[in-house]
Amino acid sequence: MNTNTVAVMLREMKQDGPTPATRFKHFIGDYGILLIFAALLIFLAFAAPNFLTLDNIVNVVRQSSIIGIVALGMTFIMITSGIDLSVGSVVGLAGMVFAILAPASGSALWIPLIVGLSVGLLVGFLSAALVVWGKVLPFLATLATMAIARTAALVLTDGQVVSGLSGPAEWLGAGFIGPIPVPVIIFIVAAFICDFVLSRTKFGSHVYAVGGNEESSRKVGISVSRVLFTVYLIGGGLAALGGLVLTARLNGAAPTAGLTYELQVIAAVVIGGTSLFGGVGTIRGTVIGVLLLGVVMNGMNLLGVSSYYQQGVQGVILVLAVLLTRWKSD
Repeated sequence: MNTNTVAVMLREMKQDGPTPATRFKHFIGDYGILLIFAALLIFLAFAAPNFLTLDNIVNVVRQSSIIGIVALGMTFIMITSGIDLSVGSVVGLAGMVFAILAPASGSALWIPLIVGLSVGLLVGFLSAALVVWGKVLPFLATLATMAIARTAALVLTDGQVVSGLSGPAEWLGAGFIGPIPVPVIIFIVAAFICDFVLSRTKFGSHVYAVGGNEESSRKVGISVSRVLFTVYLIGGGLAALGGLVLTARLNGAAPTAGLTYELQVIAAVVIGGTSLFGGVGTIRGTVIGVLLLGVVMNGMNLLGVSSYYQQGVQGVILVLAVLLTRWKSD
């Protein structure tokens, strides 16, 4: 076979492009969860008469917003092939600090807000330091910071609940701007900012590069350490923001607040298409994953499904999302 024959064959292969089976596989891998989401909405619209009411839709998004805020930060971390098990504890600790410092009058609300957010940044910095400088696996590093943050929340109040927020502090979680709840607005704004950073900035491209191949990223001059520190700071800061909103919504804080949030957040991010192995994921996908879980929980409540089955259903959806992603990559 001469060189000209090979060149002709290569051109023909290039023109032919992917087979219909390959295109179908990629379509299902890219849009499978979105199709499931749409099918679920249609089913609930007929099965639960109250599902499509404005009040219920607002309620679904409001209930999902706190998990959603935390999941935005987790998306950055998981794209770098990391994970953060401390986010639930950060929600509890930041919320506790906010509740302790928030004045009844709200005249100096910026102080507890800044301190509460700083708590999340501090835990994120500690996690990043263990991962980058200590060379500890992200799973183990954030397992340690999870325990530290939860212990700090318990020690601060000797395990007691702090309640009695009022004024602007309470408005942060229970207020409205027009017909839209404040937590929903915070989630939407945070999602737009995170999507812009991840998809439109140089830093965002570095996040994907580090998750795709850390060693190659170093060779092309990307500061892997800086990227990792930044994503864990983003994750800790957004987890703290979620904690502040949760505390304001509940009009108080418990040291056990945010328990198991890390599992719900990771599930939402994975369902949204972010790979557990890094390098793949979008903020838009995470938003869909968050809303899908919220709709499932709300739909099961409206249909009177026992709470015993609800976590199992979430697990089935998570497994399905992982299988779709794996099928696409095979």
